[in-house]
Amino acid sequence: MLEAVPMRQSRTIQTNLVLPPDTNHMNTIFGGKVLAYIDEIAAITSMKHAKMQTVTASFDSVDFFAPVRSGEILELDAVVSNTGRSSMEIYIRVQSRDIETHETRLTTESFVTMVAVDEHGKPQEVAPVYPETNEERRLFESGPARRAHRKAKREMPHSFF
Repeated sequence: MLEAVPMRQSRTIQTNLVLPPDTNHMNTIFGGKVLAYIDEIAAITSMKHAKMQTVTASFDSVDFFAPVRSGEILELDAVVSNTGRSSMEIYIRVQSRDIETHETRLTTESFVTMVAVDEHGKPQEVAPVYPETNEERRLFESGPARRAHRKAKREMPHSFF
């Protein structure tokens, strides 16, 4: 078993400017664009932790709370919040920042599961993580419940027709 590392070691922050081509007819960012940013930062965060290639196993949850308008800054903050043998749960918090008013608001939260793989695509062991702050402790301690939910979801029928 690999030695546990602090959650902060994998923390990744990414900043993007929302431009007109990123937006829909309501001048707000496409949800799919936000999902692409989430997938990218989850990959970077998990590769930093695993020190090897990773693949997306699932988007466990994505909750959109507020729109992001063209011209605003999008800030993504991600951390490995829990681990399995080869899997990593990545927590991503997305905030928008209005350049003129300096208002910052939570726009999206997501949990993504990534898996460390070797050059042949075979799952590889990853180090466990441990929390150091109260926020990290809440994320870490609620991880087993999210894992149980993911497991129950996998056992559901895959085809409804």
